[in-house]
Amino acid sequence: MTDAAALPGQPRGGVLSGPATPRAVNVLAPNASAMTLDGTNTWILSEPDSDLAVVIDPGPLDEGHLRAVVDTAEAAGKRVALTLLTHGHPDHAEGAVRFAGLTGTKVRALDPALRLGEEGLGAGEMVRVGGLELRVVPTPGHTADSLCFHLPADQAVVTGDTVLGRGTTVVAHPDGRLGDYLDSLRRLRSLTVDDGVHTVLPGHGPVLEDAQGAVEFYLAHRAHRLAQIETAVENGHRTPGAVVEHVYADVDRSLWPAAELSVRAQLEYLEEHGLI
Repeated sequence: MTDAAALPGQPRGGVLSGPATPRAVNVLAPNASAMTLDGTNTWILSEPDSDLAVVIDPGPLDEGHLRAVVDTAEAAGKRVALTLLTHGHPDHAEGAVRFAGLTGTKVRALDPALRLGEEGLGAGEMVRVGGLELRVVPTPGHTADSLCFHLPADQAVVTGDTVLGRGTTVVAHPDGRLGDYLDSLRRLRSLTVDDGVHTVLPGHGPVLEDAQGAVEFYLAHRAHRLAQIETAVENGHRTPGAVVEHVYADVDRSLWPAAELSVRAQLEYLEEHGLI
């Protein structure tokens, strides 16, 4: 058995649902799949002595899950006062409208189409609820509307799909762009170096205890994949499908459609930089 401390980001073992930091509790959605790993992590954030909470990514439109999030907050003496979205993919955002109805909250997101209420989310903005402070960190790349939320009091960052608790994420071409994604990873790395962030609260998978290690792994992985794809093209594998078959031969074939999205984004990046 591999020691978790030896894995990228030092994933935390044990049950995924439940308390993760003094201010963060996870309620795991029942939507496990090859793409969503164990399911979507719905994060309830609040100050320990406050009766108000923020929920990030209500998850899929699953009535049992949405009510479980409300029940979890209420059992801790909290009222959900605001709903935030890391991005608009259905496994994170599909349940947001129903959840807003259950809680009477606004939904704030980068994409205006996902909002309930007029307020969006701006780069560097500090969201404050019941003493809790969350700083908005723009992290486009997985999707154009992807955001992370820096929780300074816990030296943590909620990453949505930008950094996962296990494996690596998809750059969802054409909405997602690799150049943006690499910039976003560097932005997260600066949080770990300059702001002391050491815990990743991901959208899927376990909590990571070594945020810097996770981000460095992601950057190295992307550099390695780019080199592989550049070589594959030089060897005549010129279509996205052909590149996937060659470069991702060791990956479960059920994941190849998602891998092709990332390959398209990487081919676009290589073309833009005159490398192929």
